[in-house]
Amino acid sequence: MLVSAVELFEDVIDQKSAVTQLQITLENPVHAYLFLGPKGSCKWDAAKGFAAKILSNNQSGQDQGRTINLVKKGEHPDLIRISPTGNQYRDDDVQLIINEASRSPIEGNKKIIVADRFHTANETAVGRLLKTLEEPPPAIIIILLSEIIPRNQITIASRCQQVQFNRISDSEMERWLQQHVHDSEVIQLITIAARGDIQRAKDLISDPNIGNRYDLWRSTLENLQPQGCAIASAVNELQNEIDQAEVVITNKHDQELEELMNNEKELGVNSGRRSQIEASHKREIRRFRTEELEFGLSVFSTVFRERLLNVPDKNCMDAIKIIKDANTGLKRNANEKLLLTSLLISLSEIS
Repeated sequence: MLVSAVELFEDVIDQKSAVTQLQITLENPVHAYLFLGPKGSCKWDAAKGFAAKILSNNQSGQDQGRTINLVKKGEHPDLIRISPTGNQYRDDDVQLIINEASRSPIEGNKKIIVADRFHTANETAVGRLLKTLEEPPPAIIIILLSEIIPRNQITIASRCQQVQFNRISDSEMERWLQQHVHDSEVIQLITIAARGDIQRAKDLISDPNIGNRYDLWRSTLENLQPQGCAIASAVNELQNEIDQAEVVITNKHDQELEELMNNEKELGVNSGRRSQIEASHKREIRRFRTEELEFGLSVFSTVFRERLLNVPDKNCMDAIKIIKDANTGLKRNANEKLLLTSLLISLSEIS
C-alpha cells in the first residue's frame, strides 16, 4: 500500500504552507533547499518527510515501509544529518558535507544530506560549500536548516529553494499537547514554557515539576526584597530549580549514550560518534538552561503586564523594558548568575 505525502508530513505541526510547497516540489525536486525558521518549528521532521518520499520512490509494500521507517528514525544510510561539532559550522564540519556529497548513495539512486543549524556557519565554511551547491552531483540533494540568513550567507541562500517555517502557534501547540497530556493546566504551562518550540514541548512533557518552576518564578518576583542577601538567595533558589529540571535532559542523554554503546558492542565496531554526541549534549544543556531562563523572564513579564491591566503604571513599563534587555543579554551568552542578580536588583528598585 502506497503511503501518501500527507502521511509522511504528519509530524510537521502548524506548517501548512511549507508542507504544501514541499509536496509540490516532490514532483520535480531541485538539488538544494533552505528550510528557514525558528528553532523547534519542525524543520527536521519536514526534512525526514521529504526524504522518506524521495528515498521510497518506486518502492511498495515491505520495502517502502522499511525505507520510511528508517528515515523517520533518522537511520537510513542515504539520509545524512550533519551538525556542527561546536557552536558554529567550521571548515571541518563543512568538509563532512562536501565528502558525503562526493559519495554515491548506498541503497537507491538518491542521497539526501541535511545540514542542521547552518546559520551558524562562518564565512570561510560558507565559501567552501558554495561550489558544491552550485555544481552538485546529480544523485545528491542538500537541505540546509537555518533560523536566519546571515549577511555572509545571502549568496548561498540564493542557490537554494527556500521553504519558510514559522513559530508554532499557541493554539496548535495546545492541540498537539492534548494528544499527549490530559491535564489542562499542565498543557497551558508547557505552551507558555515551550514558546512555539515543539522539541522543548516534548522534553517538558516528561517534566513533573514545570508547575513548581512557574510558581517559583512568580513568587520570586512577588516577594522580591532589595537586600543583597535576599537577592542572592533568590538567585540560588532559581538556579537550583533549573539544575533539578536539567536532570530530565541528562537522563535522556545517558540513555542515548547507553544505546550507542550497546549498538557498538553488538556490531563489534567503534563508530567514533561518542565525542560528537557528547558535544551535542553539551549544546542541548546550554540551550535548555537558556530556555528555562527565557521561560522565567516571560513569567516576570506576564506579572507586570497583569499589573498594567489593573493600574497603568510607569514602573511596570520600565520593568518590562528591563526584562526585555535581560532577554537580549541571554542571546549574547551572558553569565547566568550575574544576569539574574543584576535583573533582580534592577526590578527590586522599581517594584
